[in-house]
Amino acid sequence: MARQSDDLRAHPLSPDVQLELDGRLDENIWKQAGAATAFRQQEPLEGQLASEQTAVQVVFDEKNLYLGVRLFDSNPDQIKAFQRRRDADLSTDDVFAFILDTYNDQRSAFYFEINPAGLMGDGILRTGQGSTVNRDWNGIWRAWVSKDDQGWSAEIRIPFMTLNFDPANEVWGINFLRTVRRKNETSLWTGYQRNQGIERPQDAGKLTGLRGINQGLGLEAIPYAIVSQSSAKEVPELASRQSFTYNAGGELNYNITPNLKAGITVNTDFAETEVDNRQVNLTRFPLVFPERRDFFLQGSNVFQFAPSSNPNPYFSRRIGLEGGNPIPIKHGARLIGRIKETDVGFLQVRTGSDDGIPGEHFTVGRVLQNFSSESTVGVIYTRRETDGDSLPVRETFGADLNLSTSRFLKDKNLQFQAFFVGHTPSLFGESSSLMDRSVRGFRVNFPNQPWDAHVSYREFGVQYAPAVGFVPRNGFRRLQPTFTFNPLIDQSNTIRELSWEYDFEYLMFMDWRPATINHNIRFLGIRMESGDILYLNLHQNYENLNFIFDVLRDGRFLIQEGIYKNYGYSIEIQTAPFRKIGGNLTFENMGFWTGRQANLELDLFLRPFAGLNLTGSYLYSQVRLQEGSFDTHLFRLISSYDFSPWVSLNFNIQYDNVTNRLGTNSRFIWVIDPGNTLFIVHNHNWQKLGDRFDVSETQSTVKLAYTFRF
Repeated sequence: MARQSDDLRAHPLSPDVQLELDGRLDENIWKQAGAATAFRQQEPLEGQLASEQTAVQVVFDEKNLYLGVRLFDSNPDQIKAFQRRRDADLSTDDVFAFILDTYNDQRSAFYFEINPAGLMGDGILRTGQGSTVNRDWNGIWRAWVSKDDQGWSAEIRIPFMTLNFDPANEVWGINFLRTVRRKNETSLWTGYQRNQGIERPQDAGKLTGLRGINQGLGLEAIPYAIVSQSSAKEVPELASRQSFTYNAGGELNYNITPNLKAGITVNTDFAETEVDNRQVNLTRFPLVFPERRDFFLQGSNVFQFAPSSNPNPYFSRRIGLEGGNPIPIKHGARLIGRIKETDVGFLQVRTGSDDGIPGEHFTVGRVLQNFSSESTVGVIYTRRETDGDSLPVRETFGADLNLSTSRFLKDKNLQFQAFFVGHTPSLFGESSSLMDRSVRGFRVNFPNQPWDAHVSYREFGVQYAPAVGFVPRNGFRRLQPTFTFNPLIDQSNTIRELSWEYDFEYLMFMDWRPATINHNIRFLGIRMESGDILYLNLHQNYENLNFIFDVLRDGRFLIQEGIYKNYGYSIEIQTAPFRKIGGNLTFENMGFWTGRQANLELDLFLRPFAGLNLTGSYLYSQVRLQEGSFDTHLFRLISSYDFSPWVSLNFNIQYDNVTNRLGTNSRFIWVIDPGNTLFIVHNHNWQKLGDRFDVSETQSTVKLAYTFRF
């Protein structure tokens, strides 16, 4: 299919020209710069011209990159823009997104998105076994938007200091995406096929003509000041213990080169982060919670190691957190970036002692060598040293290989990954071999449409326990193939896509005896033209339990060793997210050890007007066993009002009947200017005692963080 060139030339901005950044493209420079046009649909009609066209222009000066975007709309009154808060989920709204592959290496890129209300979202993506966008990265940039009778438009300014790049390279990868939410239409400038997309820099176009750009001195200082007042009860009958603290610290970052950034942090504090979503764990294995702390999120994509296979030699929540509670971080250093064709990451953190927990030194190093057009080979190293002589120094070593191509059978994606991780010493006593304290495996991935498939094999040694990693389960061999078929229905005005999936998991003990066998079949999936979704699934499970399992961890319901075979089904319903009222419902009825378990997960959202978002969640489990019966309930209410993209108020309340704890987290956020933010956070927790709730702890915190760039 013929189309115009996928090259877009950036237009230099004369020093005497001043842009009035207001979202309206009425300056003469926008009449002179070339434009990327002729967007084509990825859905619903792959390859057809977009029903609502888009034009994107790029200009630049010495310090900034500017985008001018005109998004035509034949019915501007129907433009969707519910969200205002930075990084909010934009599945509800019209979206303009773009990537900048600043190295033009088709492996990594900076990701940016906006909506018609001026919301800004961003992240860093890296290709591999699928593409992963680290949306918790927050760059310093700015967008201005405007609406008129032709649709909406935007002006975007990105300082070059926000990006890593090679100043000798005048060509970057670039691509643009637009979503018209009321039509569920997604279109792209290039890479519009269903097995391509905005998250694949391999399929991006080229931005040319970038000359004479720089990052200034490349020096960035981010000091903060914080005051906090808290009270806590160690025993319900005693009075609360009051405390008042204040502190200061911050980060200092320096671009050694435009590709390589070094940073240090002192008295690091994360009081502004969101609380974890509470979960009721009825499985045999520990739960994993996502990282939310900014210092560890910056550049975290470099440290990713075989993420689809989860060996997890480095899990940042092992640093500065113990049982979910913060441990003071005294200081740390970080080096992130690229040296020629090699991506590097280094992290050194010192934690202090706290309530009998000794201080520790943490070291993490990652090197990733790019080769061929889309492939990499890398190594990772971690070290953990605890003060005193109670524990030895613990080290972990790993290597991974990723081979990828977008040209398999001419235009298909094919990926292969292999990895090995081992550590020393063993924390379970003397180990007979390295294989007992290591993990290894491979994965072949065929991520395409309508056919999508992968097969993976991995082995986790019985003593594998990386000191700075996370392992929910070890001592197994696992084979897992998955096949999915997702055809679009072109001739229907009601159904957009049908889907079928078969997922098979065959997990064995290290002596090859079967331990867990799962058959999961999606025998029908329907995605409507409206965006509503229905999934119908069947499940079969085999478990060879080799230890007594305490379901609620309180000694009441003990499952004996033995073999258990169970069957069940599940139904998933999701309403289109752009609606003002809607939600998701999942119901599962499944055999559960000696009985059955019925699970209901219900999420309801309400968006009566732009800026206000209310989401209520209810998770219910009804468990009926030969050993007894019980029900669990978990309630969660998340509400937010975003006065603008710069000012928001968020409230989170959670309660479950297993811990009998009620908790609230309230956060007021004022972005004074990108990089300069005021946080006011209040946490309030109650413990249910009999028929009443008793306050167990409260904490109020005010934090101001400011960014100075030179």
